[in-house]
Amino acid sequence: MKDNIIDMTEGNPVKLLISFSIPMLIGNLFQQVYNLADSVIVGQLVGSAALASIGTTTSISFFFFALCNGIASGGGIITSQFFGQKDDNKVKNCITNTGYIMIIFPLVVGTASFFLAGPILHVLNTPKNIFNDAKGYLKILCIGLLFVSLYNYASSMLRALGDSKTPLYCLIFTCVLNIILDVIFVKYFCMGVKGAGWATIISQFLSAALCLFLAFKKNPYFKFEKINLRINHEIIRQTIKIGVPLSFQFSMIAISCMALQAVVNGFGDTTVAAFTATSRIEQIIHLPYQTLSAALSTFCGQNYGAKKIDRAILGYKKAMLLMGIFTLVMFPIIQLGGESIIRFFVKKNEVDVIKMGATALKITSLFYLFLGTIYMVRGILYGVGDAFFSMLNGIVEVFGRFTAPFILTKIPFIGLWGIWWSVGFVWSIAGLTAWWRYIIVKRRIKKQHETKA
Repeated sequence: MKDNIIDMTEGNPVKLLISFSIPMLIGNLFQQVYNLADSVIVGQLVGSAALASIGTTTSISFFFFALCNGIASGGGIITSQFFGQKDDNKVKNCITNTGYIMIIFPLVVGTASFFLAGPILHVLNTPKNIFNDAKGYLKILCIGLLFVSLYNYASSMLRALGDSKTPLYCLIFTCVLNIILDVIFVKYFCMGVKGAGWATIISQFLSAALCLFLAFKKNPYFKFEKINLRINHEIIRQTIKIGVPLSFQFSMIAISCMALQAVVNGFGDTTVAAFTATSRIEQIIHLPYQTLSAALSTFCGQNYGAKKIDRAILGYKKAMLLMGIFTLVMFPIIQLGGESIIRFFVKKNEVDVIKMGATALKITSLFYLFLGTIYMVRGILYGVGDAFFSMLNGIVEVFGRFTAPFILTKIPFIGLWGIWWSVGFVWSIAGLTAWWRYIIVKRRIKKQHETKA
């Protein structure tokens, strides 16, 4: 596994970003199969109402996961900076101390979220005919919160060290298992939505266990001595300093998504099913942006730690170019092939859902460039440890999603299409705000670097 560790402070930035991103992209695609398998199998075998019951829980489960995953991401950022400094002891200390947090915190959040599942679904005006299925599915996901968090912790640490391959190997195995269990539980055991939930958390448990096992067995940075196991208050402070704002950002985005989901629920089952299908598709669209952003974050974190500021900025510019190329490729595919894509998620005779979903995709695809900008700026700012951006980004998302859908859907000639126009609006203001923040941080860091030099 030592061969998988990549030092990004030397070599061609484009080659490094692509070589690091590809395994992570494949891994994230497999990770999405968890939710996609649930949606496709339940939608095809049970029906659109069951699909809607899964869809209405997406933003809520994301909120619970976000509270924990920000800490893992914060620990990964600090680890990548120590790695860039070539300080092996601090790298190991960061791995262990982040691990302590990632065991305790998910247990607390998971317990609370299990009991809050029903009340939150009530607040979101979840349709009565899908409420019980949604509640059961969500509670099962809450039980598996620790497993998701441990996998994200392990993968964050490995990626901070330049290893994006090990998490991929774990996900390929467990993703195939998830599909098999979905079919068994839903089709043959007739467990419906709950069966899909149990299939998901069993797979997530194995994913976390396998990733941690491989890390401890083969990665030299996971070979600890007694001194590495001690609680390091300074590292915990740094991890929390970056991780908490990240958790805040992720949770604020999740809350804003719940606000949007409440609007969607008010338009009935057909709209909920169409929104669920388009959301699943957009999760896939996000992945290339997301993986390139994560690669950029590691690249910038290592180079920032090595005090190579100009190289970090060069990496950002190259990432923006790659993002623009992907956007140009995806736009015509979504515009022309929307109906064919939506058909993967619902039965062929559910024509209303298919047509609504296809039109919705045409709307949101107009704003992909802004979406990509958010992710690229996020990559460099996370890499240099800009905690304020996390809060700023979360506030912008909350403001947009709490206002835009309520206003746009009330306009007669827009109506329910305001749901998807609001998504594009939020991407736009968040993208412009992110770019503005990047300009400020770049000037500040370069000035600090020049002063120290």
